[in-house]
Amino acid sequence: MDLRVFVSALAISLGACAAAPQPGIHVRHERPHDAQSFSQGLEMHGDRLFESRGLVGESAITELNPADGTVKKRVNLPPDQFGEGLTIVDDEIVQLTWQHGIAHRWTLDLEPIGQYTYTGEGWGLCWDGKQFVMSDGSDQLTFRDRDFNETGHVNVRQDGQPLTQLNELECANGQVYANVWHQNTIVRIDPATGDVTNSYDLTAWIPQGLGQEQVLNGIAKQPNGAWLITGKQWPIMLDATIVEPDLDLSGLQGFQYWSPIRYS
Repeated sequence: MDLRVFVSALAISLGACAAAPQPGIHVRHERPHDAQSFSQGLEMHGDRLFESRGLVGESAITELNPADGTVKKRVNLPPDQFGEGLTIVDDEIVQLTWQHGIAHRWTLDLEPIGQYTYTGEGWGLCWDGKQFVMSDGSDQLTFRDRDFNETGHVNVRQDGQPLTQLNELECANGQVYANVWHQNTIVRIDPATGDVTNSYDLTAWIPQGLGQEQVLNGIAKQPNGAWLITGKQWPIMLDATIVEPDLDLSGLQGFQYWSPIRYS
């Protein structure tokens, strides 16, 4: 077992024996990930895992085997488009493009069912149960209704300063979790105020030997309450828990911090 996994597991186990797991992010183990995938978005729907791939000429929507990261199905985007973040709502996948102003709509079987359009750049996207939350690389999160009409926005602040380069997003626990381009952290944002209320450092878990643009980017919450985290052209996905005693997670009652989900 990787020493980092052992230490993280030990910390969780000791925390559970004493009272509750220690606050923060705990990596339980690593899963394989396709090192050719320039990951722009990661999303789970039940036990199915979907990923948006970027780069001009290589962009695609894919379904992955969550156990080993292999590609089960792939549909390429037009060769001039750069795929970006994605989310799922009402059994429909919505996938952004970087500078084309097009959000592709797919069935869960990756059949195209239409498009949305928008102005500006597309970076990250998530669905909070009522609305889309979208990033564009600035310090702003934009809210959109089910038809992708813009309904408002909030400016993100960390310690009172604008936080720009907000990238891949995941809506969970009433919060927005965001990768920040070229940073080794995931930040937690209160969507009502735009305040960063916590951040999680993954520096110790960044794979060795990566290039400058092979950065942390990809957050997906699993059905068991744990998370899958990856990056652009990373060979691994991190299976992790984020322990947040300052949040009311009563909706996750019965969740066990050391109970890896089993995929076929």
